[in-house]
Amino acid sequence: MRNPLQMPKGIVTVCTGQLEFSRKGGALKKSYMVALAAALLAGCSPQATHETATENTEAEAVSYVPTGWLAKSLPDIAAGLQSGEVTSVDLVQAYIERINAVDWSGPSLQSVLSINPDAMAVAAELDAKRAAGEIVGPLHGVPILLKDNIESADNLATTAGALALKDNITGRDSPLVAGLREAGAIILGKANLSQWANFRSNDSMSGWTALGGQVHNPHILNRNPCGSSSGSGSAAASSMAAGTVGTETNGSIICPSTVNGVVGFKPTVGLVSQQYIVPISSSQDTAGPMTKTVRGAAMMLNAMATGDAKTDYVAALDAGSLEGKRVGVLRFAEGSNADIVALFNAAVAELEAAGAILVEISDNPVTADGFGPSSRQVLYHEFKATLNEYLASTPDTVKTRTLDELIAFNLENADIELALFDQSIWDTSAPLPGLDDPEYIEHRDKVQKATREDGVDALIAEHNLDFMVSPSGPVPGQIDPINGDVWPSFPGAGWIAAIAGYPHATVPMGGVHGMPVGFSIMGAKDDDANILSYAYAYEQRTNLRLEPQYLPTSDMRDEIKENMKGYLRR
Repeated sequence: MRNPLQMPKGIVTVCTGQLEFSRKGGALKKSYMVALAAALLAGCSPQATHETATENTEAEAVSYVPTGWLAKSLPDIAAGLQSGEVTSVDLVQAYIERINAVDWSGPSLQSVLSINPDAMAVAAELDAKRAAGEIVGPLHGVPILLKDNIESADNLATTAGALALKDNITGRDSPLVAGLREAGAIILGKANLSQWANFRSNDSMSGWTALGGQVHNPHILNRNPCGSSSGSGSAAASSMAAGTVGTETNGSIICPSTVNGVVGFKPTVGLVSQQYIVPISSSQDTAGPMTKTVRGAAMMLNAMATGDAKTDYVAALDAGSLEGKRVGVLRFAEGSNADIVALFNAAVAELEAAGAILVEISDNPVTADGFGPSSRQVLYHEFKATLNEYLASTPDTVKTRTLDELIAFNLENADIELALFDQSIWDTSAPLPGLDDPEYIEHRDKVQKATREDGVDALIAEHNLDFMVSPSGPVPGQIDPINGDVWPSFPGAGWIAAIAGYPHATVPMGGVHGMPVGFSIMGAKDDDANILSYAYAYEQRTNLRLEPQYLPTSDMRDEIKENMKGYLRR
């Protein structure tokens, strides 16, 4: 088997790296030796610098902010490929060099888990087809990263970040990957994530996997990148690919998109097939695009969506689509952070200035007794059933074929898998009966009715709404391997859209002390095209995406640094 982290030979010419796995101190670790030559800065600009020690111990500024083609959005990259201004081979090489220099060393984001060893060969083939006048599709030659719970037919394992699945090379394309290939995309590799999509422990760390380590937020490196699509969010924000794919059960596209400062779109459940994706929930799981722009997300969704009657989500984008639309402003979900509320109010004012009609909504519509415990029971039941079904379909190289066997495997490899947090969710899920159990069905029907008929559908009908808005989430706390995730008060109503299975987009709406904050746009089932269009209209008016600055800590920001010293010590 090819080492999933082995670099294709002959590709990295500037930021060369030697990679090795070692089992030291009970953990799989990657060690990299990277030569940072001046040519590296073809992918980096002279902004946002760190102090880096040279051989003679003098300090010099090194930047990690991209320039050139790597700084551009997916639509611009696709246009550059079409016009011949850049080739796919150039792009793939540049992204691999950047991964080597910025993701696997430098600030060490650890957002990319593995690189497709055949990416350069595919890029060369697609360049040859373009030269011959054979255009595969609108994503012809565009490099894309997949969250590493999504199968592709490449020589790459689909691991969910877990030691038990390190040899899970299935040779299968999930339907969404097949769609991306049909549109011409190059699968560049796999993004790191929260292990098992953050569904193993009640005390987990977002962005940590046994195989890939801890993902870091490129804006402030010790801040939580959020899960479970943490690597997809960090990689999209830091220009490790033109676009990334994440998956969501409850917030796992939206949260990492907002805290890493990119556009994320969670489609209506069922719009994107979940076949050959390591599952959690048959009623809530969906994959979705994560990119720098709404247009890029729409381009990816065009390729990823399944079904006979496909919608052209790019053609549906309209910068004037907010005119006359009735917007439910979910005040019950705006939270208590004054900075976020101020940004949210500014975003809402932009909608009104664009001709939207604002409808203030103060009360949370989800009032069903025992809603929280019931929603958790749904996931506990569905996880066991869907995971056992998935494991049974994996190749013989995967030795753990059931959830019970995974639990036992982790206990046998506790020094790697259980060193930072337990598997309490799995312990709860394992004894539960199947999906024909009346108690499960009762829980599922309760939470779906609460979020659908009595939730989103009721709000839309009562107030004649076209869509609803809220903040997408909080400013994240620090990564904490001792206490696990420690979050501030969590604004937003994305959990309603997630449990209902309805569409939800997040678009950057500014930042708080250098950390991005997102603006959520949610709507009715199957209203995906309109939700993307409203997100696009807002984005075109504001363009508030923050370029990551790769600061080690918040103390590096001037307005914080001076005040942390105290007045007398300035």
